[in-house]
Amino acid sequence: MRTPSTRPQVPLNLLTFTSLSLVISVLLSAVPSTVASGLQHRAPVHAHAHHHKYLNRSKRTDSGDVIHRKRSGTQYTKRALPEGWAELGCMSDGPGPRTFIGASEATAEMTHESCVAFCDSRGFIYAGIEFGNECYCDNSIHNTGALVEDGCNMPCAGDDEQICGGPNRMTVLKSDAEPPVLVEVQTYNEWTTEGCYTDSISARTLPTAVGVVSGPVTVGRCIDTCQAAGFFYAGVEFGAGCYCGNAIANGAPSATGCDMPCAGDVTQLCGGADRINVYSRPGAPNPPGGGEGDGDGDGDEEPENPQNVPGWTHLGCHTDTVAVRSLTGANTASATMTPATCAAFCSEFEYAGLEYGAECFCGNTLGGASAAEGCTMPCAGAPTAMCGGPDRMNLYQVIHTLPAGWSEAGCYTDSVAARSLTGANTAGADMTHMKCASHCAGLGFTYAGAEYGAECFCGNELAAGAAADVADCNMPCSGDATQFCGGPNRMNLFVSDGTPPPDPEDPEEPPEPAGPAVEVPAYGQWTTQGCTIDNNPGRSLPIVIGVPGAMTIEKCLDACFNAGYGFAGTEYAAECYCGEAPAETAAPATDGCNMACAGNAEQLCGGPNRLNMYSYGGDDLPPITPPAGPGDPPTEAPPPVTEGLPEPWHYAGCWVDQEFGRILTFGIPDVPDRTVEQCVDTCQDAGYTLAGLEYGVQCFCGNEVRYAGRLADNENECNMPCGGDDEHACGAGNRLSIYSSTEEVAVYPVPAAKTEGLPGNWEYQGCFAEPAYPLPRTYLHQIVYETDMTAERCLNRCAEYGYLSAGFEFGKECYCGDPEDVTTHATLAPEADCNIACNADPAAICGGPLRMTVYSWIGGGNTVWHHPENTGHYEFLIGAPMVALQTTLGINNKVTFLEKLGSGPENSTHAYELDYTLANDVEHAWREMHVLTDIFCSAGSILPDKAGRQLNVGGWSLDSTYGLRLYTPDGSLGVNGTNDWEEDVTRLSLQRGRWYPTSMVMSNGSVVVVGGQIGANDIPEPTLEVLPKPEGGPTYLYMDWLERTDPWNLYPFMHVLPGGGIYVQYHNEAIILDPVTFGTDVQLPILPGAVDKPGGRTYPLEGTGVMFPIHAPYTDPVTMMSCGGSDDFYGLDNCVTIQPEVEGSTWTIERMPFRRVMSNMVSLPDGTFLIVNGARQGQAGFGLAIEPVLTALLYDPYQPLHERISVLDTTIVARMYHSEAILLHDGRVMISGSDPLDPRFPEEHRVEVYIPPYLESGLPQPTFTIADTDWEYGVAYTVVITSATSINIRASLIGAETSTHGNNMGQRTIFPAISCVGLVCEITAPPDNKICPPGWFQLFILDGPTPSYSVWVRIGGDPGQLGNWPNIEGFELPGL
Repeated sequence: MRTPSTRPQVPLNLLTFTSLSLVISVLLSAVPSTVASGLQHRAPVHAHAHHHKYLNRSKRTDSGDVIHRKRSGTQYTKRALPEGWAELGCMSDGPGPRTFIGASEATAEMTHESCVAFCDSRGFIYAGIEFGNECYCDNSIHNTGALVEDGCNMPCAGDDEQICGGPNRMTVLKSDAEPPVLVEVQTYNEWTTEGCYTDSISARTLPTAVGVVSGPVTVGRCIDTCQAAGFFYAGVEFGAGCYCGNAIANGAPSATGCDMPCAGDVTQLCGGADRINVYSRPGAPNPPGGGEGDGDGDGDEEPENPQNVPGWTHLGCHTDTVAVRSLTGANTASATMTPATCAAFCSEFEYAGLEYGAECFCGNTLGGASAAEGCTMPCAGAPTAMCGGPDRMNLYQVIHTLPAGWSEAGCYTDSVAARSLTGANTAGADMTHMKCASHCAGLGFTYAGAEYGAECFCGNELAAGAAADVADCNMPCSGDATQFCGGPNRMNLFVSDGTPPPDPEDPEEPPEPAGPAVEVPAYGQWTTQGCTIDNNPGRSLPIVIGVPGAMTIEKCLDACFNAGYGFAGTEYAAECYCGEAPAETAAPATDGCNMACAGNAEQLCGGPNRLNMYSYGGDDLPPITPPAGPGDPPTEAPPPVTEGLPEPWHYAGCWVDQEFGRILTFGIPDVPDRTVEQCVDTCQDAGYTLAGLEYGVQCFCGNEVRYAGRLADNENECNMPCGGDDEHACGAGNRLSIYSSTEEVAVYPVPAAKTEGLPGNWEYQGCFAEPAYPLPRTYLHQIVYETDMTAERCLNRCAEYGYLSAGFEFGKECYCGDPEDVTTHATLAPEADCNIACNADPAAICGGPLRMTVYSWIGGGNTVWHHPENTGHYEFLIGAPMVALQTTLGINNKVTFLEKLGSGPENSTHAYELDYTLANDVEHAWREMHVLTDIFCSAGSILPDKAGRQLNVGGWSLDSTYGLRLYTPDGSLGVNGTNDWEEDVTRLSLQRGRWYPTSMVMSNGSVVVVGGQIGANDIPEPTLEVLPKPEGGPTYLYMDWLERTDPWNLYPFMHVLPGGGIYVQYHNEAIILDPVTFGTDVQLPILPGAVDKPGGRTYPLEGTGVMFPIHAPYTDPVTMMSCGGSDDFYGLDNCVTIQPEVEGSTWTIERMPFRRVMSNMVSLPDGTFLIVNGARQGQAGFGLAIEPVLTALLYDPYQPLHERISVLDTTIVARMYHSEAILLHDGRVMISGSDPLDPRFPEEHRVEVYIPPYLESGLPQPTFTIADTDWEYGVAYTVVITSATSINIRASLIGAETSTHGNNMGQRTIFPAISCVGLVCEITAPPDNKICPPGWFQLFILDGPTPSYSVWVRIGGDPGQLGNWPNIEGFELPGL
């Protein structure tokens, strides 16, 4: 029985060895001399050749000798060249900057003639042929290229009787034509040049590299590409590179270096080596010159503090702490951070702060304090600008502007019935304070009011309205969320200091009101009853009556007296109501009567749903004479329009409005010359079926009548003439003349919160108030349904993604989260505050302004996370002499570690093998190994040959991208091995250079290598190729789906399906490929992302992907799963599953307890999956993620859906970018790596293991023996159980795997058929190469839940005959 370790977690500075250098020196001394002497080392080449699509693949030793082979006795001959061309001789090239940099290609059919034709057709006069198959063009000789006497000795790939250069040597041919003249393009459409700038791959001048799809790069094609993507800056570099940005983030003007022709037009300049020709278009958000300096690009430019950011002002250096943030609204981090990018990210907030060089924080309230020092770190994306420091931020505040002479006057009331500003109006999705005030100023008005987020009204006086509480103006402006633009019946008022122009019809200036509006206490025998609630529900006074002219208290009271009523009230500045007595629902109001009378700005005339009520004290009322209708009725009401309307529109009657609410919800701005035809046309053009006219000048649209609207008792109640047509009626006060394009008019009741017929187990919780601005909202996730919001739609969406709480707001907004979000942030509010109907269900309430209709999921059927007592635990294993980027468990049960160049100590060889059984003997646990090229972001597989060789493919830059590296595991646990990595890129290489590819052993035993980029942060390599390479010329195949989804598809997840197809998951897509043609057989549905936005699952939006265990008799459809990923800002908090071989299958979503990006998922022997590592926010890459996730999860596919995840133990070690996890043969999981190049998360040398719960159950691990470990398909093999505690014996097979970047390549779990008689069991091997692709598997015997130590078995042999590949000197072959 395993005894749980009591060893504590060990901090980084307390590793069990004294220092890494000591261990490495010990390890170096332990390497056998026969191995060390045979190793060749080469320093990586970091030169401009990373730009080239076709790379020099020669190899040099430390002495500088070129390693190559020349066929002895071969005679080379010269052939006739095209007219005007002649051979110039042999010329040196590389390995740094190229001699010819104009254009290039590589082909297996290379000859002198084909290279000359390629260069001549592109306008070049030099052609150089190198390495047998590479062709380079130019119009001049660059760098150190010179004629040499030897080195051109390789036959042409397409004609072995011609010489085509050699390693770093070119056979050069020259035309006698004159070279074209290179010029800098000055303008292109509206774009203009900003000149030549310095650039570097570590700090891009323009950060976004793009591929030009319309042909080879020209200035115009690059600009078109950047403009189509929405950028303001474009730049061309190194002849064939195109970069975009919204700011010149780095670099400086340069007088030299932009000297290379464009690949698509040799007459145009396209930058140079570390030089970029920059172009901008009008409206570029910041001026060129993102960096100040001497312009030589040598890095001595001094940072400026602060950097100018248009629209923002720098407030200086400010304190901050991790525990108590100064800005709490939102945050991000980026390796290309600049003040401009942070300000753009914080565009919806008041403040933006840059910290620690790469972090950006936003907020509307400010904590902390000013700091005199500490802001000393340059920005990661702009070394010439400062971005705070440790616990210090450079703080910026948005600049709020109005036109000169304008000022803010506060929040004021307004109403549709009686506008406060009547001069002009406009509306738009880009409304701001500046836009509204400028619009009104341009028309000569001195007042401007911004209302309802997007509306603007103008005037020269306040015709109505009164000052309101500033908190009532709470709707963000549609064009700037940092500003408020009024609210419902509220406006932010702006006033000019100019003198308003006189009214053209009345030269007399209107009298200024003596002061704010006040309640009239009495008039004759009428006395005030105070402010009274109306529509509570139903009218407090039922009779609507009209008055002559604009509303005053006297006019309303006179009208009610003349009609015989003893109670009267004014509402909404312009409405008058009468009655014999107040309704029972009438009640005193403590506030809300705040609107000035339309005809007397010194009197109060109620407010929204509020009456200034009066009662008559005399006994001389005349008999009651009900009015014909509201308004100022003529003897006969004008008729409706019955002719001349567009078909099939017709008059649908006079309707009562606002008895319980607005019955048509879409309002059109008032116009004084309103006509019926005009309103109908407007509503029809907007797609509505109903048009309603009210108060003579108002127009409303809708598709149904809401709020229990009803026909008026008397048709003549719609008696107000249209403002532009006095012969026809346009409604009246609270009366709508409605016209319809449908036969029936749908009428909906007064909306209420939906409590019955809800989907699932949702239950209504009440109306809740959002936190007061500027505190963050209650829920993180928001979905806006502009036209189709219903309770069911929102609740189903939240439930689908595993959320247990949902909120509706403002009629169209759906929020998802957890009940804790509500209890933590929101407060219960009166039911009446939630008063907006769902836009697609007028009978249901969907919140209100800053009010949420809240529901909770009660009971089962949705997300349940388990918290078991037995969680297993993390345990420190050993300190490593390097930072792992890729790990593999070999068939010798030792773990190979590979590291990118540049990581770890200076004397690291970047390859080691760990015997983890010697973890307490660090001097002997590690064996030094060697690789010749950089494995940075390569792929790995374990071959099915009898030696179980490990294959590593691709890498970073130059030769490394073509690398094929092989290692044959030897030795055993406790016994040292001597083999090392074998590679020779000059003789064994990929057909295409690849960075971030995936490799997979196929069902036929060969290896497919898929995708990647041609070099570091370069254009895509949208192809796949097979190893060993088939006979003939190039055999790689173009895949459109790889090019279309670049750069989000790197390290795709790949698996052989039981049906034979190849499953590929990339970005947010998945397909099934034909295993022979590699054509797409099935396109699966798009993978879900976050509940509120799409997301990706492969690098750089890195999640993980696995296949569910396959069980004998292999009749059930297989399930694929992907967990985590990123929406490009937050990690995804769900796993998604699909059965791809089931026709019509769709994705199922299961929620995780944490958002997680850059996670690892390991198949365990019992069929479960351990999920570890990663971060809550960001994406994969250097310095691009924050908030590490330290808690492990267990996913059990045998539990009910939505109840499969258990929360396990927590570590102290942050595992961010470049972390790994693999299964060891003792059933533990090894966890290593983390190299994000981020000072917050240092290079991680600690290696941990996770002890799964099945090893802490108290049961001993079973033991067994097996004689035959080389299995054929479908054959039964005998195992003998030598110790066990139960009769519940199972067997599992776990595929050999390589772990990197969240992708455990080769991982597969199979539960074969097993039958036992006593302690002797027979295991039947899987039936074929589709259920079980040929390869090596760990065989575990399970005694109940407890696995044994594994034994390696090979299943299916070596059908691809990889044991005889590569048949090249220097590679040891295991044979078949």
